[in-house]
Amino acid sequence: MSRPAALLRRGDEPLQASFLELFFDLAFVLALRQISLVLLADASLTGVARTALLLLPLWSVWVVTAWFTDWFARDHRAVQALLVGATLGVLLMSVAVPHATGNRAALFAGAYVALHVGRSIVTTVALRGHPLRRRTLRVLVWFVVSGIFWLVGAAWPAARVPAWVVAVALDYAAPHLGWPVPGLGRAQPGELRLRGGHLTERFQQIFIIALGELIIAAGLAYSATELAPLHSAAFLLAFAAAVLIGRLYVAPAGPYLGAAIDERNPARFATLTGNLHLVMIAGVVATSVAADLVIAHPTDRASGAGMALTVAGPVLFLAGRIALSALIYRRLSWYRLLGLAALLVIAFTGHAAPLLGVAVANVGVLLVVAVLDRHMESRSWPRR
Repeated sequence: MSRPAALLRRGDEPLQASFLELFFDLAFVLALRQISLVLLADASLTGVARTALLLLPLWSVWVVTAWFTDWFARDHRAVQALLVGATLGVLLMSVAVPHATGNRAALFAGAYVALHVGRSIVTTVALRGHPLRRRTLRVLVWFVVSGIFWLVGAAWPAARVPAWVVAVALDYAAPHLGWPVPGLGRAQPGELRLRGGHLTERFQQIFIIALGELIIAAGLAYSATELAPLHSAAFLLAFAAAVLIGRLYVAPAGPYLGAAIDERNPARFATLTGNLHLVMIAGVVATSVAADLVIAHPTDRASGAGMALTVAGPVLFLAGRIALSALIYRRLSWYRLLGLAALLVIAFTGHAAPLLGVAVANVGVLLVVAVLDRHMESRSWPRR
C-alpha cells in the first residue's frame, strides 16, 4: 500500500468509534456547558443570536471531524495526532466562549481557523499523488477563505459580527455545494462517501453528551438550592425531560438513519442530517438553561425570556426530530406534529402560570408523544 493510501480508511475498519473519537467528544462537555452559561446570562434576542453565532462554529468542528474520522484511517499516527489537536482546539474555543465576541475573539477564531486549516494542510500534503488529494484541496480552499473572515472579525471589533456571519455561511454552504473551486471542480458523490453506521453512532454519542450537559446543569442548580419540595419537583422534571428527550431521539437514530446515509447522496443527506442534529442539540441546550431557571425560581411567573426558554427547548428538539424523520422516511408523524402544536399553545397561553407549571406541561406533552411512539412500535410499525 502506498503511503498516501495508508492515510485513508480501509473498508474492514470497525464502525464503532475509536477511543480518540470519544476523547474528542469529551471536549464538548465543556463547550456545551459554556454555551448554556452564555445563554443563561443573556436570554434576550441579542443573547440568543450571540449564542447561535458561537454554537454554529463549534458544531462545524464536530461535524467536519466526524467526516474526517470516517474518511481517514483511525490507526494512522497522523490521523490520531490531528484528532488530539482537534480536541485541544475545541477546548481552547470553549475557554473563549464567554468572551468570544469580546476580548477573547482572537482565541476563539484563531483556534477554529488553526484547527480546520491545519488539518486540511496536513491531509493535503500527506495525500500527495493520490486522486483524493483534490477533495482535501477543495476543503482547504474553502476553510482558508472563511478563515479570512474569522480572523478579520477577531482583529476588527466593529466588523466582528458581520464578518463571522459571512464565515459561518461559507462553512455551512460548502458541504451542500460540494466545495466547488475553480480549476478543481466540485466533489463528486464517490469522493464524499460516508459509512452510515459510523456516522449514526457518532451522532448518538454527541447527543448523549448534550443530554449529559442537561443533567449536569440540573444537578448543579439543584445542589445550589435548599432542596425544598418545589426545587426537588423542578429537578425531577428536568430529569424526566432528559429521559423523554433521549427516548424520543433513539428511534430515528438507529439502523434506518445509517442505511439512509449509505443509500443517498452523502454530501447532501449527511449534511442535512447534521444540521437537524444541531437543531435538536440546540433544543437540549435551551432545555438545560430552562432547567436552571425553573429549579432556582420555580414559582416565578412564566413571562419574557423565562417563558421563551422554558418552551423553546422542547420545541426545537421536537421540530428537529420531526424533520429528521421526514428526511429519512419522507412522511410526517401526526402525533409528533400535535405534540409540537401543543408546546406552541403552552408558549402562547402559559404566561400566567409559574415556571414550574410550564415545565410540568412541557414534560406532559413529551410524555404523551413518547407513549404514542411506544404504542406505534408495539404495533410493529416502522420506526419513524
